[in-house]
Amino acid sequence: MPRTTVLLFQESDGTIPLLEWMDALLPKVQDKCVVKIERLGELGHELRRPEADLLRNGIYELRIAFRSVQYRILYFFHGQEAVISHGLKKKSEVPDEEIRTALKRMEMFKNNPLKHTYEE
Repeated sequence: MPRTTVLLFQESDGTIPLLEWMDALLPKVQDKCVVKIERLGELGHELRRPEADLLRNGIYELRIAFRSVQYRILYFFHGQEAVISHGLKKKSEVPDEEIRTALKRMEMFKNNPLKHTYEE
């Protein structure tokens, strides 16, 4: 199975929501997030629970747990590419507001992929 290219969403102002969020996490949690992102690259659409899940309307979550805290990384697919919107800590379920943010970013990305793709 071919690898899935994983892209990071970039806002119009140049900020990268995922990287800003990850910078504030403990190093151990950052490492766990990187491993999940690598798994997304390896398995793409085939990645399933308990590692990933479909939330709704094409928005998926990568699932990370550390010391009873639930972390989520929201992403969507654009063709064969997975585009990471942002990350969050959650209490019970992912808040609707977070899903709406990811949906808005998905629309922005589809309208202008080059502008909203982070280049290292």
